[in-house]
Amino acid sequence: MLLDGRSLEDPEGLFGLTPERVQRLCDRRFGVGGDGVILALPPREGGELRMRIFNADGTEPEMCGNGIRCLARFLADSDGDRAPRSWEIETLAGRIVPALAEDGRIRVDMGPPFLTPETVPTTLAVGEQGLPVGELEVLGQRLAVAAAGMGNPHAVVPVADVAAVDLEGLGAALEVHGAFPARTNVHFVQVLAPDHLVMRVWERGAGPTLACGTGACATLVACHRLGLAARQARLDLPGGPLEIHWDEASGHVFMTGPAEAVFDGVVAPSLFGEDEEMPPALAMAPPTTGPAQAGDGANDNTSGSAIDCATACVNGCLRPEACPSAEARARVTALLEGRSLDDLVALAGESLESRTRGRLSRDAPAP
Repeated sequence: MLLDGRSLEDPEGLFGLTPERVQRLCDRRFGVGGDGVILALPPREGGELRMRIFNADGTEPEMCGNGIRCLARFLADSDGDRAPRSWEIETLAGRIVPALAEDGRIRVDMGPPFLTPETVPTTLAVGEQGLPVGELEVLGQRLAVAAAGMGNPHAVVPVADVAAVDLEGLGAALEVHGAFPARTNVHFVQVLAPDHLVMRVWERGAGPTLACGTGACATLVACHRLGLAARQARLDLPGGPLEIHWDEASGHVFMTGPAEAVFDGVVAPSLFGEDEEMPPALAMAPPTTGPAQAGDGANDNTSGSAIDCATACVNGCLRPEACPSAEARARVTALLEGRSLDDLVALAGESLESRTRGRLSRDAPAP
């Protein structure tokens, strides 16, 4: 799920999202369903924009390769961009540069891998292969594990038959193994040929997922250093193939794969509970015009600084006589009361249709 906050006056309000709200949104039975929520925010360090991502459990990882590829597709669709187009995106793992290719796929320069224990991080020692390796006991089994970082930690486990792996058990146990002090993503990989690998993914904070871009990059790097794979290979994941290339000249890892929009939508207020305020931006309302100025009190939450309603007022409005978000909430109420559910669905459908037509037009080959 992607939210465009590039024009937010208070981007750190994060649409009013909390770990609990992220969990509700990502719940596949009672929410929208997803592996995480991605926010496009104003830049801080000279990039074009900044990305923050929250896992399905509400935690915030450093980066997500598949996520940033989806973000690039989202930006192209939203802004009407055509190939060739690239974006310099700030992440907690550094600046990442995805690019829209002529065939509609997204190629991402993921930067160089991290292959020292302190940068992964891991307690495994560097072996003769040039990356952290070792045997770990997990659920009574001894597993040969290699570690690599792509701005976030990854454990790579080569196996003879990836389909036979107990992903739920071993993945969950390896994620929290003491050899990985920041926890880790876990990837089991079967080598079909030096240029063709098959892998299954257990993502930190999300569990089994259909794909992991940073994980595919880390897996290719680890398998190459272990002598199992070439520098460029196709990696088959449950969600589809990715092409990974560890460029020898630059040392950077490049990931190429598809990304497709599947829906635009409106979040119903009931998702966050009857007594909980709905984040205005998730209701397709404009952001607030800015918080009111501080009052004259000495020690209360309304003095000395502006109010961040999304966090300060979770238990009730602190300034009902001059609520800084009243106008935005009124617009949300008017939108919801003035339109039926069918109207809102139609509105979302029209938006998706417009974006889809634009994408098909932009990606169509030249006559």
